[in-house]
Amino acid sequence: MRIAFYGSSLVSSYWNGAATYYRGILGELARRGYAITFYEPDAFDRQQHRDIEPPDWCRSVVYPATAAGLASVLAEAGDADIVVKANGVGVYDRELLEGIVARARPGALRVFWDVDAAATLDEMRSDPGHPVRAALPDLDLVLTYGGGAPVVDAYRGFGAAECVPVYNALDPATHFPVPPDDRFACDLAFLGNRLPDREARVEEFFLKPAAALPERHFLIGGNGWETKAMPANVRHRGHVYTAEHNAFNSTPLAVLNVARDSMASVGFSPATRVFEAAGAAACLITDAWEGIELFLTPGIEVLVARDGQDVTEHLSTLTPERARAIGAAALTRVQREHTYALRGAQVDALFRAHERQRRAA
Repeated sequence: MRIAFYGSSLVSSYWNGAATYYRGILGELARRGYAITFYEPDAFDRQQHRDIEPPDWCRSVVYPATAAGLASVLAEAGDADIVVKANGVGVYDRELLEGIVARARPGALRVFWDVDAAATLDEMRSDPGHPVRAALPDLDLVLTYGGGAPVVDAYRGFGAAECVPVYNALDPATHFPVPPDDRFACDLAFLGNRLPDREARVEEFFLKPAAALPERHFLIGGNGWETKAMPANVRHRGHVYTAEHNAFNSTPLAVLNVARDSMASVGFSPATRVFEAAGAAACLITDAWEGIELFLTPGIEVLVARDGQDVTEHLSTLTPERARAIGAAALTRVQREHTYALRGAQVDALFRAHERQRRAA
């Protein structure tokens, strides 16, 4: 089957945390025989900060972020058996969603893939004219980055015919343990772009422990932090390319995950970074969120912190030996239960079930 996928970027993770998620799931679908075209706009300097070149398993189309560029790629929607619009493209999101509904051929599966479901649902609640609300009656399927039952129930309440969470996972060929790299040596590292609904939690879970432990070394990676006031024992690394993630995760004593406000309130939405860190056998400290035990066991495969004081206490008592044991246990768990091969099989089963239903109808 042919998939036309309209997303933010496949080749660049620059201001685009969903890149490795797209690569992992779509790469697995390609291995299962799908012919995939990924359409992404030339926007936000992503093409100037590529992590990878277009993969051989996918046709990559980069279009100008103009009305003419939009029209050129929507014209191809009618050639696909499955047409997917991901949220958060950043330009022409409304027009892309309306376009796939209008341009998909009769019988094609029309999918909205939400990689920021909590934020989208908040917008939908406050805006009766939201484009996703308007499109739901014409969509066959909503897939989400996560969210569990609260997100599924909310989407169904807005009229979605079907909503299924497809969680982040590990690509063992991309994220794996590597030798330590002095560039990332520290006691605690955090990787994430500076965003309005993340900043306060970074202050609490990362900067507050740094201030409380002036003798320890902290490292922050990601875009936007260069203008943020930080304690003297915090180094800012800037954008960390995907190829550097393994060293970033394998080197520190521990790695911190902090959910954005919206995702923390929903729960059941582990970030890509959780699986990337576990895949590199990192000792992960994460803020508390509902459902974490479904992915990693607290105290054995991950350390859970309710606030900055918990992070401070974890670091104060964490030995290199225990950090290695936690990282090794996390790696074993995600390799067994949370890989993109498993997520790809899940999506493949969904797509094929819809195809059987269409043929029967």
